[in-house]
Amino acid sequence: MELIKTSVTVAGKEIFIESGKLAKQANGACVIRVGDTMVLVTAVASSTPKEGTDFMPLTVDYKERAYATGRFPGGFFKREAKPKESEILTSRLIDRSIRPLFSDFYRNDTQVVAMVLSHDGENPADIISIIGASVALHLSNIPLQKDIASVRIGRINGEFVVNPTLSQIPQSDLNLVVSGTEEALTMVESGSNELSEQEMLDALNLAKEEISKICKFIKNLPTKEKLPVTEPVIDTTLKAEIEAETLPKAQECVTIKDKATREVTWATFKTDMQTKFAEKYPEQSAIIDFVMEDIFYKEARKLVLTKNIRTDGRALNEIRPITCEVGYLPRAHGSAIFTRGQTQSLATVTLGSPEDKQVMDELTGEYKERFLLHYNFPGYATGEAKPDRSPGRREIGHGNLARRGLKPILPEEADFPYAIRIVSDITESNGSSSMASVCGGCLALLDAGVPIKATCAGIAMGLMKEGDNYVILTDIMGMEDHLGDMDFKVVGTRKGITALQMDIKIDGLTTEIMAKALEQARVGRMEIIGKIEDTLAQPRPQLSKYAPKMVSLTIPVSKIGALIGPGGKNIKNIQETTGVEISVEEDGTVFISSTDAQAMETAKNMIEGLTSEVEVGKEYTGKVTKIMNFGAFVEILPGKEGLVHISKLSHKHVKKVEDVVSVGEEIVVKVEEIDKQGRINLIKIM
Repeated sequence: MELIKTSVTVAGKEIFIESGKLAKQANGACVIRVGDTMVLVTAVASSTPKEGTDFMPLTVDYKERAYATGRFPGGFFKREAKPKESEILTSRLIDRSIRPLFSDFYRNDTQVVAMVLSHDGENPADIISIIGASVALHLSNIPLQKDIASVRIGRINGEFVVNPTLSQIPQSDLNLVVSGTEEALTMVESGSNELSEQEMLDALNLAKEEISKICKFIKNLPTKEKLPVTEPVIDTTLKAEIEAETLPKAQECVTIKDKATREVTWATFKTDMQTKFAEKYPEQSAIIDFVMEDIFYKEARKLVLTKNIRTDGRALNEIRPITCEVGYLPRAHGSAIFTRGQTQSLATVTLGSPEDKQVMDELTGEYKERFLLHYNFPGYATGEAKPDRSPGRREIGHGNLARRGLKPILPEEADFPYAIRIVSDITESNGSSSMASVCGGCLALLDAGVPIKATCAGIAMGLMKEGDNYVILTDIMGMEDHLGDMDFKVVGTRKGITALQMDIKIDGLTTEIMAKALEQARVGRMEIIGKIEDTLAQPRPQLSKYAPKMVSLTIPVSKIGALIGPGGKNIKNIQETTGVEISVEEDGTVFISSTDAQAMETAKNMIEGLTSEVEVGKEYTGKVTKIMNFGAFVEILPGKEGLVHISKLSHKHVKKVEDVVSVGEEIVVKVEEIDKQGRINLIKIM
């Protein structure tokens, strides 16, 4: 394999590409580098198509090696194991970027692997991994139809930034990842702080310009002769017979409104057709199925494109019927049922102390995540019998989209220090379940009494386009997602967009079409927000009685050790004595949480006692711990004693200390002075 070393400059940073040194037995491979962040990307494919497969068998894996930052992996075995959520999400970004650019008839087993070899803590590895995948496929014999590239767009102080660094991203109110070819976009993933539709369009147009430059660079790299892609050969007589039998039934089925009825009717008809043609056309089952599905696909699209009629009878911009219910679960801290058409989310909110934050072990180090959103999609949601396993890539991706959409509306941690977990259990699905999770999650937050900044909703849009004729569909259902040319999900408030996800299957998505889709989505979003606010317009004034209550106080950083005590002795004692949960932050903020208000107050007093400084002139209620001839020692704060001299016990002459106080007695004293040796002298308040 020829050694290649080249580079391209994007937004003032040089991206270096090297091929021919590592992974030489892969069909295509490259090492891509920005700064000291390096990723090895490989592409491998079988030499022949996979028999009996009616889909493209593509696998994409993104992996981070701990040695990339000189760290040991976490966990008992100290080696990389199952992928982290962040790795799965990056794998999905690569997959969604390249998958639309393979032929519909490509059936070779194909795997793309991106492995982070070095990471400088400043330059993200995800964007260059997508570019590296395109380069590896370009250099290989794997038939990707067009080269792709990717950029991240941020916005800091109102100015767009191309490929911001990891230190810049937290300052940005936009985190937009866009992939595309020289001519068109293929994938968009975004989180933002209520950006307007026009601002989002401006960012997408900027991304498109930068992507086009990178694609032109990749196009000039050497390549190999590509593997052949064979389209199925269809007997013209068989095709004509199938069409004659199928067309009337397909036209009937595409107008059946109920999902289950439509699917059963069409599946039964297909089985009957297979039986009918089996004897005359043996071993043509796959071709028969292909032709029938193609007819159904075309008829369903024709219904929308030529008649502006949707399968369920809705107008193009009409949202399915919505019902909302809150407070459904008596013990959850917040709960809601959001139903839109045949899609339903049962959403719950659980509030926890800072100790309940999720520890995230990432390549750049550990951090604690306050907000979690988990999305579950069981088989019964679509009437299927399938085993319930751990969350797959789809569940993780959908949950992350909903989480990004809701995160900007959460109260600041300083104002609401709870850890927050939302769970969206999809109990019924016919499209847009991730957007139902956003709406259900917002309702559950309101029901839980979380003081969110604004009401948030999500909506899925679709596009069908033939030549210059196109229609934009509001609130697409499952069949429209499958048949359409674009799946376009928008989350936001009345003010603007908080999350955006777009997967595009065709070229020719113009700025005009995107602008219309965004505006149509905005109108739909306003309608859904209205439905949510009709149910619960404001957060409940109080948290659930089952939710932990929380108070906070700040102690000097120098006193953290005193609070914790040797081996955690002091803090454990407070928790065991009162039954509360205590969390101590590095800046000296202490959170106390419990369902018992009195226990929290007791714990707070104990903490203040351990960490407070004795103040001259301040009065304290203390306990007499020891009596001497010359006076009594009194504990005024935990572990801190002062002396009341016999002459300070009373206005009158005192012969014996025991005449005035006794061990164990509580008395009120005032700090007279703290001498140079740090000894505390007290006066008994008469």
